Amino acid sequence: MNRRKFVRAAGTGAAVAAASTVAAPAIAQSMPEIKWRLASSFPKSLDTIFGAGETMAKVLAEATDNKFQIRVFAAGEIVPGLQVADAVQNGTVECGHTAAYYYVGKDPTFAFDTAVPFGLNARQQDAWMLHGGGRELMNEFFKEYSIHAVPCGNTGAQMGGWFRKEIKTVEDLKGVKMRIGGFAGQVMTKLGVVPQQIAGGDIYPALEKGTIDAAEWVGPYDDQKLGFNKVAPYYYYPGWWEGGPQLSAFVNINKWNELPKFYQAAFENACAKAHTWSVAKYDAQNPKALRELVASGTKLMPFPAAVMEASFNAANELYAETMAKNPKFKKVYDQWKAFRGEQVLWFRVVENTFDNFMARASAQNKL
Repeated sequence: MNRRKFVRAAGTGAAVAAASTVAAPAIAQSMPEIKWRLASSFPKSLDTIFGAGETMAKVLAEATDNKFQIRVFAAGEIVPGLQVADAVQNGTVECGHTAAYYYVGKDPTFAFDTAVPFGLNARQQDAWMLHGGGRELMNEFFKEYSIHAVPCGNTGAQMGGWFRKEIKTVEDLKGVKMRIGGFAGQVMTKLGVVPQQIAGGDIYPALEKGTIDAAEWVGPYDDQKLGFNKVAPYYYYPGWWEGGPQLSAFVNINKWNELPKFYQAAFENACAKAHTWSVAKYDAQNPKALRELVASGTKLMPFPAAVMEASFNAANELYAETMAKNPKFKKVYDQWKAFRGEQVLWFRVVENTFDNFMARASAQNKL
């Protein structure tokens, strides 16, 4: 090897490395300092669902050399948990971390951004959002509320909730006052349930005092933290209304458009990190929490087949009624339904076959 060529090449490589080392801070130094406030819909005690917002803010700060900082406020610290969308829309805060289906009272179309009854699981929701046109459809809708939404978390399939009494038939649901979020409450109304929209941090006292008879939240890890097992013995599954509920970062659209493209990209990437972080943490923590709940006396029970069928039929009735009077809902539903059909067909072929085999092996104590 020619020694002089080698030295020149090495010197060039060192210069490139030095330049790249300087480049990142130089880019950050040239960018503006931005400090935003984020209003969360969730209490600090729930380290995963609230923690997704914190994770996003942390990753964003690191990616921008602390030039773009977001301070995260728990539900109630700036606005109540169920008023985050309003706070973002009117500019009280620059952004929020919430579940869009909390705002179905404004328009039921909000629900598609989170989950709708008998809808998509977590992976299917991601597929619809990222490759099925879901994000484009939802952000077109959100523009009317001055909101730009970015997926920022998922809990995975949720439980069906805590009940003071056993549910054996559809008749047993009549008159039950239940905390249940989103579009599902309207489905439950068709079955005789009296739905209540209550923020996460306020559910326990309502259940303890008997203001409500049942409540759904997320799953074992969060539900154990909130202590629902102390006031309601029956724990039902599945939460057919939330097969893969997505959380979102809502950003005031004017504030979003003001951001440099580099900051927009950094924000998107930070949300993506928080998104995978949250669902992975729930999957890691739920098994242990469920074992502990059952060991402490919780009665784990599936919804009876008749209740599931009645719920499915009621959901389809509600979809038809809503589409007939809401063209915005129909526009999203028609595209979403076609996508759901393809996803369920695909998952039947491989995912469900594999999962069901592993479930049988587990039931036979082979794992």
